[in-house]
Amino acid sequence: MDIRSLRYFIETVKHQSFTQAAQSLNVTQSTISKMVKQLEDELGEPLLIRDHRQLQLTDCGKVVLERGQEVLQSMQGLLREVHEVQALQRGRLDLGIPPMINVLFTEVLKTFKNRHPQIELILHEETGMGIERMVAAGTVEMGLSILPLGPELNVSATPVAKHAVWAIAHKDLLAGSQKKIKLRELEKHPLIFLGEDYALTRMLRRAFAHAGLRANIAAQSNQWDWVASMAQAGMGVALLPQPFLSRLEPGDWVAKEVVDPALNWEVALLWNGRYLSQAARAWLQVCADVLGGNWPELEGDL
Repeated sequence: MDIRSLRYFIETVKHQSFTQAAQSLNVTQSTISKMVKQLEDELGEPLLIRDHRQLQLTDCGKVVLERGQEVLQSMQGLLREVHEVQALQRGRLDLGIPPMINVLFTEVLKTFKNRHPQIELILHEETGMGIERMVAAGTVEMGLSILPLGPELNVSATPVAKHAVWAIAHKDLLAGSQKKIKLRELEKHPLIFLGEDYALTRMLRRAFAHAGLRANIAAQSNQWDWVASMAQAGMGVALLPQPFLSRLEPGDWVAKEVVDPALNWEVALLWNGRYLSQAARAWLQVCADVLGGNWPELEGDL
């Protein structure tokens, strides 16, 4: 059924005149007559009783008038909601963000909510590798993790931040005045890692393997502050990104930047390579504005 035919019919009934309906809709009277006749032919029933004095509705005409008004109202509501989404006045974004990364995105989150208060932002906290699986499965539209990603997952990524990895330990375990430590020197120390589902752990394991070294893991925890506490207590050496050093309490511990090769905790924004909602595009723009950069990797996808 043609929505336009419904509109012409309703306008004719409203004005009780084909002529006035045509004037209201800025079309010819013959067009109005033709569209109403087309609607009647489609339904197989007359909708109007035409005489020289007024237009009367048939029983079918009364039904079409009532339901047709509901249809037009629904269409108007649909268009209004689409325009609101296009104008970012409504919408929803499901974002996956690991606990270790969320502290770096506080300003981005604040800016996004200030700029787009009508968009519902749903945060899903999970480990980096868990977020990668959620993005690949479409459970969340966008997420954050650490490069390199798991090769088995079909997700797109662009780097948004990079921080050096530092070795943290009790001062007796990492003695000396040097401010840096080579990766091969860590092979002789017990290491304290995050759990296996953390992207940082995956990155560290790859770094050791690529250098032909063995990571002697003495303990693991899913809490980065507990990893740091064990290292500070002398149980081994923890490897954590530089931003987390400032969050540790002063004590009998030292920190040295890992070099030769340098290890980088590289945060990446992920999406599944398919359709990006208006809310997701708004998130990308805020990230670019707050974090800086030209984001050339995204140009072909947006």
